[in-house]
Amino acid sequence: MKKRWMILLFCVFFLTALIGYTVKFLRENDKPKVVVVLKELDSQYWKIVKGGVEKGFRDFDIDGKVLATHDGSVEEQNDILKNILKEKPDVVIVAPISASNIPILKEFDKNNIPVLLVDTNDLWENKTSYIGTDNFELGRKAGELLASQLQPGDEVALPLFDGFLTNQVFSERINGVKYSLEDAGVTVLVDTIKLRDELSSVKKAMTNILQDHPDVKGVFAVNDIIALSVFEVTKEHGYKIPIVGADGVIEMVDLIEDGTLTSTIAQNPYDMGYISVETAVKVIKGEKVAKNIDTGIDIITKDNAKQQLDFLKQLLK
Repeated sequence: MKKRWMILLFCVFFLTALIGYTVKFLRENDKPKVVVVLKELDSQYWKIVKGGVEKGFRDFDIDGKVLATHDGSVEEQNDILKNILKEKPDVVIVAPISASNIPILKEFDKNNIPVLLVDTNDLWENKTSYIGTDNFELGRKAGELLASQLQPGDEVALPLFDGFLTNQVFSERINGVKYSLEDAGVTVLVDTIKLRDELSSVKKAMTNILQDHPDVKGVFAVNDIIALSVFEVTKEHGYKIPIVGADGVIEMVDLIEDGTLTSTIAQNPYDMGYISVETAVKVIKGEKVAKNIDTGIDIITKDNAKQQLDFLKQLLK
């Protein structure tokens, strides 16, 4: 009799455990599935985007994952997207490297999988939404920021790498900054160099501008990595002039916090990541979402640089 009770008790425990596991399995498989494909994950910027995405996964109880290329190539990103298409997630969120990604993204649309673009917009009409910066507006604000430190008739350098002109994000920023500077009566000096290495090209372009226009009074760089390279060149040539970039990376904010540089424009990559997941949840629920969701920009000066540094360092721990 005792042996039978032991067997019965064991069966009860086994069934309870099995039911618990099954419920957990079903619950996990009922979670919305969202896949995020970024350009890369080596830089501060994309690590912060990933941080926002993962916070969104936790807050909205999403079965999600983040993938990225190793070499930043369109071909690798397309291969990643082809594999994801086979998984049939509820939503895919992509930071497209170029318009060459659109043919594979159209396949998601054909399979009724909504596509959200993050960070980098495209004119593709069937995207569900773009979540990120209005890059023309970023450039316009950067131009206003620079102009506020200059006088009409002053010259501002815009050193470029040849590839920037075909990069939609950078070309929009360039158009925006030109609009504001020219409106303020500031002359924009452009020098474009085509070398193998992007940063070397920008340094060479900046060196050329300083040699040909020694009275230059300021610089706009399309992002803060470029701005830091420009700073090295101006420092070598003995210039102390305002250099405004974009993104708000730690090294740039450090220079502003210690008074070496005056200001920069910061995007909100953490918000981009988080809001893109939040938007994916709304799409899955059948809610209507805006075609363009502007995640805004911040102007970083000495007054708020320390606060921004603390925020960035906490995210990148």
